[in-house]
Amino acid sequence: MLPEVGQMAPTINLSTVGGQEVNLADFNGRYVILYFYPKDNTPGCTTEAIGFRDFYNELTSLNAVVLGVSTDNLISHEKFALKQNLPYMLLADTDKTVSLAYGVYQEKSMYGKKYLGIVRTTFLIDPQGRIAKVYTKVKVATHAKEIVHDLRSLQDMK
Repeated sequence: MLPEVGQMAPTINLSTVGGQEVNLADFNGRYVILYFYPKDNTPGCTTEAIGFRDFYNELTSLNAVVLGVSTDNLISHEKFALKQNLPYMLLADTDKTVSLAYGVYQEKSMYGKKYLGIVRTTFLIDPQGRIAKVYTKVKVATHAKEIVHDLRSLQDMK
């Protein structure tokens, strides 16, 4: 089950390229864009990743950090990040612990075949560690721009 708006975000303890351990608490006081995607170097995931890359400076200027999560390993993440020139961290959830905690590792279907995998979902987490917004029907081509808009709206409300 997906965490809901207003709930505390589930804990993260994952590795990123270079072996750095990343915890959600590392980003207290900042917004966290935690986006779960199915697989490195696939068309939809590449489009989404490039969107976050292209809006990265604007997102960071809005006090946000971008974290991408998939079940791919660190070697795959490193190649993907280098190939697409991604300035943000990709986290390896190879044992699916975080994907399960966020409820995004689910049964999927392709060409009539059922399998388990990550359902593309993004969580916008506020500076206090609470879920501010959940994006489930992600349109990869405009997703990063949508989040910029939502971050501006959230910050204007304060």
